[in-house]
Order: sequence, then C-alpha cells, then structure tokens
Amino acid sequence: MGIDSEIVLENALVDMYAKCASMEDACKVFDKMLRRDVVSWTAIIAGYAHVGQGEKAIVCFSQMQISDVTPNQFTLACVLKACSATSALEQGKQFHASIVKTGLESDGVLGNALVDLYAKCGCMDIAQKLFEIKPGNDVVRWTTLTSGYAQHGHGEKALELFKRMFQVGVKPDQFIFATVLMSCAILLALQQGKQIHVLIVKNSYNSDVISQNALIDLYTKCGSMQDARQVFDEMSQRDVISWTAMIAGYGKHGYASHAIELFELMILNAMTPNPVTFVGILSACSHAGLLEEGKKYFDSMSHDYFINPTMDHYACMVDLFGRAGLLEEARAFISKMPVKPNAVVWGALLGACRVYIDATIGEYAAKHLLELEPEDAGTYVTLSNIYAAAGRWEHAAKVRKLMKERKVAKEPGCSWIEVNDKVHMFYIGDRLHSQTNEIYAELEKLDGQMKEMGYVPDTNLVMHNVDTEQKEQILHYHSEKLAIAFGIISTPCGTAIRIIKNLRVCVDCHAATKFISRIVAREIVVRDSNRFHHFKDGFCSCGDYW
Repeated sequence: MGIDSEIVLENALVDMYAKCASMEDACKVFDKMLRRDVVSWTAIIAGYAHVGQGEKAIVCFSQMQISDVTPNQFTLACVLKACSATSALEQGKQFHASIVKTGLESDGVLGNALVDLYAKCGCMDIAQKLFEIKPGNDVVRWTTLTSGYAQHGHGEKALELFKRMFQVGVKPDQFIFATVLMSCAILLALQQGKQIHVLIVKNSYNSDVISQNALIDLYTKCGSMQDARQVFDEMSQRDVISWTAMIAGYGKHGYASHAIELFELMILNAMTPNPVTFVGILSACSHAGLLEEGKKYFDSMSHDYFINPTMDHYACMVDLFGRAGLLEEARAFISKMPVKPNAVVWGALLGACRVYIDATIGEYAAKHLLELEPEDAGTYVTLSNIYAAAGRWEHAAKVRKLMKERKVAKEPGCSWIEVNDKVHMFYIGDRLHSQTNEIYAELEKLDGQMKEMGYVPDTNLVMHNVDTEQKEQILHYHSEKLAIAFGIISTPCGTAIRIIKNLRVCVDCHAATKFISRIVAREIVVRDSNRFHHFKDGFCSCGDYW
C-alpha cells in the first residue's frame, strides 16, 4: 500500500472514531501516523470539539501550527466551535484575526462559526455585525444569531430577527422554531408563541419531537397547562424531555397530583427518568407539601435508578421539609449531605424561615449563604424581612445598614405583560407608560373595592421610615400591581392575565392579587422568580407558600 493510500485510510479511521465519540481510539491511530495532513488534524480537532473537550481541541490546533500544516476553513471552523463551547473568547478573537488576514471571513462555514462564537460569548453587537456581512438564506446562520439573543435574555430581538427571516424568504427549520419558542417562553409572550405554533404546523414540523418539546416548554412557562397537555397527548413519539417538561410544568404550577400521575405513567411506558425528571417530581411534591411522597421519590432515585442526587435534588428536599414547617429536620438533612451545600440549598432553608418567621435558623442559613455569595442582595433582604416580621426592627436595620456598607444593591422589582404582541414593562411607582393615568385610576378603584372586602395592606415589611399611610402608598404601586391593572384595562373581560415578576412576589401583592382575582372574575397567572401562582376566585395555587 502506498503512502497516500495509508494516510487516506488512517484519516478515515481517525474520523470514524472521532465521530463515534471514541477519542481514545482516535488518538491511538492519530499518534501512530507517520505523516499527518490537514485532514488528519481537522478530524482530531473536530472530534475533541464534538465530545465537549474544547481545551484539547485548541491545544491540538496549536500543535498543528507548530507542525507547519496550514489549516483550511473547516479546521478553523472546528477550532472556533471549541472556543465557543469553552467560552474562550480571547483565543477566538485571535483566530478571528488570522481568518481576516487570510481573507476567509466571507466564507459561509467560517462566517457561521464566528457568529456562533460571539453569540455564545454574549458579544451580540459583534455577532450582529458579522451576521450582516452576509445574512443570506442559510438558516443555520439565522438560527445561531437568534439563539444568541434568546440565550442572553434579548427575547424581543430574537423575535424581531425571526420575523425578518420570514420577510426575506428563509425557510425555517425545527431548530429555529425551538429557539424562538424559547424567547416567547422567557417573555411570557403566549399569543406570539401560538402564532409560531401555527407556523410549525404549516411547515409540517408538528410531528417533530424537538418542535413539540419546545411547544410544551412554551405553554408550561406561560401558564397554559391545558395547551401543553394537548401537545403532549397528540405526540406520536415522546422522549424523556417530553415527559420531564410536562412533569416539571405541573410541579411548578402546583398541580402535584397530575405530576405524580404522569411520572407513574412514564414508568409504565418503560421510559427511564433522568436526573432532571426527578427534580421535576420532587419540586412538585415540595410545592404541594407531599412530604412522604417526596421522600419516596428521593430514595427511589438512587435505589431504583442509580442516580446520585445533585444540589438541585437536595434543595428540593430542604424545601419539602421547610414547607412542612420542619425547619430543624431541614437543617439536620443539610448537615448529613455527603457534599458541601451550595447557595441553592441554603436559599431553600432561608426561604422556609421567611415563611415561618424563624429568625434563629434564618440567621444560620443566611450566614452560610453570605459566605458563598456575599454580593447577593436577596439574602440580605430576606433576612431583613424575617427580622421585620418577627418585630426585631433593630436587627432588620442593621442588615440594611450592612448592605449599604458593602455596597450591595437590591435588584429593582420589575414586572411585564404581553398585550397585542407587545411586551409592556413596569417598575415600582412607574409613570412612564403611555396609559399611566388609566392604570393608576384602575388601581385606585381596585383598592377601594378590596378594602370593602376586608383587604388590609401588609406594611410590616416596608422598611422605609415613614408613617402607615405612606407605607401603604409604596405597596400600592408595586410593579406587579401596575402590570395587573394594565392587563385589566387592556384585555377583554374574562380572559386570563399573565405576568412575570423578576423577584419573588411580596406578601402584600400576593394577598391583593387574590382579592383582585375575585373582583374582576379573572384568572391571574404570575410567574415570579420561584414558581407560578394561579390566582382564581380569591385563592392561589401555591396554597400561600412560595
């Protein structure tokens, strides 16, 4: 066999092993090669990038340069992919400079890889500029940029780009549909999500698992569990993601019985749950206060499925004990954990202390939290609120003073709502909206009606040194109340109002929203930083624990 034939065969072997994720075998063949060309190096670099070992791919590329083999556009695309996967932005910029020098920047494959690099690293301005060099009809490039905007919290820009893609005639695929549905879910843009659902059907992706899973995710995150279940029931083929998304959705919305029923059905259908599935079912048990069921599933996870608990599983159990008021048991559970608890676990304990106003264990949890995350304003605020609720005003003031000394800023409360395909955002005391006068007039009317029904503003947690009337005014204009009032005046009677709050809903707003749901005879769905709240007829699905 000649040398050329040998290298072709060896390259094919390296490529085969690499594509099968068997990098050990790929390396054995690669290391024994007497001569390596650009195909050899590209195959091994691509293999490392494919299996998520980006650092090794970058090292290989450096070795390739030392060996004096000139990379082609495919090699460079692979090493850029490795930089994207490892967030190696500075190295990626160096490779970008080399690409510009060689005049390959306009190459389609490299152009996509560069857009992907900057998008995944959050440099959306650069990604957008590179995209505009040659937008073209390549749906991969459109998907890459759209995904970047979605993943970095720019859902509106992602939707704008998707609309532009349609206008220029680029045919969408299931991946970009999944990406824009994720944007709709983040924004709680249910109506726009439903329009995309129609497009999925029109483009014959309604039987595609990726698209259907994205639809389930959209509907569960927008609080429309009926629509989510319909998509799930109509699926001809389901994977573990489909089952997990539905189970987790039911759990977050407080429908624990549905979550448990579906989990058991999943087992009957011979579908093996994964770690995320167990987070979903444990969360469902936690939100519903099903202590014994939660213990059973936690034990089953390791005994029956050989899944080692992660921090998320431990946090669910702490939350489960906390909801039941078993704070000492929760603390004991943490002390017995085989791994060092993280902020999520301690946060679950602190959250339970807030509900049960236990300042002693609250101090204990906050101490550990501040050791891990000294800049997290939420810990200071929660501990301060626990002290205030317990009537320990001096301690509450000390915590607030400590925040100022450490220059820890509290994230401002913000709520948003989608009306007529547009997202409207509100902050506390916000007067920037074009319909401010109507919004405030509606709030005044609701306030009077609520008080007639027995509503008393909960001013205990207002830390400002002002009289009771001023404290009530501060509570009156919280962002979620403004968003709800806007939803009432802007949507037809009887329709559900759906809003997102970036922080945990405060006690007063929670109580007020229960009253408002009775007054206007509407369901009000609020997604806060912790869970979903379905307010209807004066009750909330969370059972007043959140």
